[in-house]
Amino acid sequence: MAEHFDVIVVGAGLSGIGAACHLEARCPGKTFVILEGREAIGGTWDLFRYPGVRSDSDMYTLGYSFKPWKDRKAIADGPSILEYIRETARERAIESKIRFGCRVKRATWSSDRAAWTVEVERGPSKELVHFTCNFLHMCSGYYDYEKGYTPDLRGTDRFEGRIVHPQFWTEDVDHRGKRVVVIGSGATAVTLVPELAKEAAHVVMLQRSPTYVVSMPSQDVIARWLHERLPAQVAHDITRWKNVALGMFFYQLARRRPEGVKRRLVDLVREHLGPGYDVDAHFKPRYNPWDQRVCVVPDGDLFEAVKSGKASVVTDHIETFIETGLRLASGEELEADLVVMATGLRLLFLGGVELEVDGRRVEPTKLLSYKGVMFSDVPNLACAFGYTNASWTLKADLVSEYVCRLLNHMDAIGARRCMPRRDAAEVEELPLINFSSGYVQRAIGAFPKQGSKKPWKVNQNYLADIAALRFGEVDDGTMEFVGTN
Repeated sequence: MAEHFDVIVVGAGLSGIGAACHLEARCPGKTFVILEGREAIGGTWDLFRYPGVRSDSDMYTLGYSFKPWKDRKAIADGPSILEYIRETARERAIESKIRFGCRVKRATWSSDRAAWTVEVERGPSKELVHFTCNFLHMCSGYYDYEKGYTPDLRGTDRFEGRIVHPQFWTEDVDHRGKRVVVIGSGATAVTLVPELAKEAAHVVMLQRSPTYVVSMPSQDVIARWLHERLPAQVAHDITRWKNVALGMFFYQLARRRPEGVKRRLVDLVREHLGPGYDVDAHFKPRYNPWDQRVCVVPDGDLFEAVKSGKASVVTDHIETFIETGLRLASGEELEADLVVMATGLRLLFLGGVELEVDGRRVEPTKLLSYKGVMFSDVPNLACAFGYTNASWTLKADLVSEYVCRLLNHMDAIGARRCMPRRDAAEVEELPLINFSSGYVQRAIGAFPKQGSKKPWKVNQNYLADIAALRFGEVDDGTMEFVGTN
């Protein structure tokens, strides 16, 4: 028989461990389990092993609200973040609640039983097993763990060196003393280039077009000062709010005065690289700030690598791979022993889990996001989906708080089912993520939509979400509650 739990959390990464901690603290009577497809805690931070892997957000906001970040580095490396997640799970006895090697494939809802049946492939043999639950909390992230995005480039079979995607970096990838070309200009590329440049013969960052790149101190001086004088949680809370406020200020300024912010960001790069460097060609994007995510480099490490001559940036299109490297549209040839395809991720809604409600297959594109947490006409299911313009965990924490409020409210009124009911009122449907980045545009058509007004509008704003999720009415007229059938 299927094991039954009050709540099933899918994913033991940053969001899933956080969700479990909130359930333990706020819903102590609830039984729950975490189903994790891999054999380790950490999600992204366990999967990604490429050199220099790190956060692109400060850890005072990427970390949990309830667990102070104590490391000196605000922009932390991947292993430190992974240990932080593991430590959180150990401290709150979450490890025993995780079932590893359990990959969720399908979930079916029965209104008669007011329960989800979750179909799982378990272990290397992919044995099919089932769990049931009253509430399903999806914390599986939003990209495909099985494969990254690799563009279709000519001549790869001719290349005599090695081609690797950073999502699948292995220990046998050797860059020491090699000529390396990193294709891409996003967060992964700007992380890899300065790290590889420490031991490679030379590293080229090859990009089709520039990205906004901003230097940020790897250590937060104010945070360290506060931690030396105040209790850890108090210092953490003050720093968290400071960084939230600064991030929101920068984002709003960029949206309201894009030309001025654009000039300032480019001028800052010019100050790092000097008047002789062609900043306009390589670091002046055609789009406005925050039309795509702004890349952060700690202590200007990318600029330092370029200034030292260990790395360089080339802005051009690839015509074809050749035996010794790549030929560009301009006719220039780049010699390479190793090519790293930092060309992006594949987005995947709910980790690819298929949903069925009362015998009807749920089509993601027909759904409307409710408060950025649940979906129209899908009962007892929430999804942790973070911010595109701030730290992921800020939103994931609020989603977990809201789920606990919702569960406690259902207990208080004796409801077995909750579901955002889309009414007949006209709501303009908009893309769930309003970003021009290639990885978003390639996949967003397969995702749910958001609406043009509350509660269907997805806030990319922490304060607005606090109002809606922490303090807003749970029974708001849109959320339908049903008792015993």
